[in-house]
Amino acid sequence: MQYRILGKTAERVSVLGFGAMRLPIIDGDTGKIDVPEATRMLHFALDNGLNYLDTAYAYHNGTSEAFVGNALLNGYREKVHLATKLPCWLIQTRRDMDRLLNEQLDRLQTDRIDFYLLHALGRSNWDKLLDLGVLEFLDAAIADGRIRYAGFSYHDDAVTFVKIVDAYDWGLCQIQYNYMDENYQAGRTGLRYASQKGLGIVVMEPLRGGKLASNIPADAVKALRSGHSSRMPVEWALRWLWNQPEIGTVLSGMSTMTQIQENIRLAANAEANCQSAGEIHIIRQVRDIFLQRTKVNCTACRYCQPCPSGVKIPECLSIYNNAHIYDDFTSEKFQYLLSLKEPERASHCTRCGQCESLCPQHIPIIDTLANVSDAFEKE
Repeated sequence: MQYRILGKTAERVSVLGFGAMRLPIIDGDTGKIDVPEATRMLHFALDNGLNYLDTAYAYHNGTSEAFVGNALLNGYREKVHLATKLPCWLIQTRRDMDRLLNEQLDRLQTDRIDFYLLHALGRSNWDKLLDLGVLEFLDAAIADGRIRYAGFSYHDDAVTFVKIVDAYDWGLCQIQYNYMDENYQAGRTGLRYASQKGLGIVVMEPLRGGKLASNIPADAVKALRSGHSSRMPVEWALRWLWNQPEIGTVLSGMSTMTQIQENIRLAANAEANCQSAGEIHIIRQVRDIFLQRTKVNCTACRYCQPCPSGVKIPECLSIYNNAHIYDDFTSEKFQYLLSLKEPERASHCTRCGQCESLCPQHIPIIDTLANVSDAFEKE
């Protein structure tokens, strides 16, 4: 196992982190963790050098933290840097913050959380949390020892990301980042900005929910094999991340013992600046092959916004594109229904045509939104 220093926290963390959100389950029910198998997997990972463990209040329908707390008994708590997250969507008062943190400490059976992140910060909740006193809450929780370092996880645009980074003396941030999302959300620009400010960088979705590990386009597989005949897509994706010295740890939501064993093997050689120019070129080829599947030529310029009917047009088109790029309509439908409120969805288009008159790409937005609605809103 390789280790890196996590930004200004100066903590030494394993380059591979254990994400406790895709644990093995029973009968297809995400709230029923297969406790014996998940415990065996977690203990194996910790016994083999992994020392960053990430969970959250809502993972596995609220059962992940309790599982982690039990699994870390008998000396395992001392082997890990434990991270969890404040469920920001449940916060209505300053008192809620302390109540939830104390509940999480009880669930995790610990008196401290090493890395405490505000979960899924973005434009929609940042100002509200500021007004409710979230920064004072973090200061107080650090001062009384309930948490050691404060951070945030992020799923929004790069501009808001910089605003949040500048607002507090964060220890770390957690961002979605992989070779297909290099310019998505915070992206490489945000990663480097946060790193320059001293924040430790934790990467989530390194395989884009598994999409970069399976169902790879045939041309992309051919390109990968041209660079290294025996290297699997997972290794290419993880090496691309580990090559970047700003990244402290890469979270993997491992669901099987085989995945853990393979990822630990790969992490043994996770050196920064280890990729050749040829390998980087191959990854760019693969990215281009994926992007050739793009269905709608939307650049997210947002000239079509605001929609008079409230439809989030760029977000609808982005999710629709992802369904085609990764050939996975099931996952993207879930994302569509989760991330967009009902009035923001494609079916609320009234065909007024304002968006089409403003679109510099001349996209037939009205008809495309009808296709989006058919793909994601029909039973």
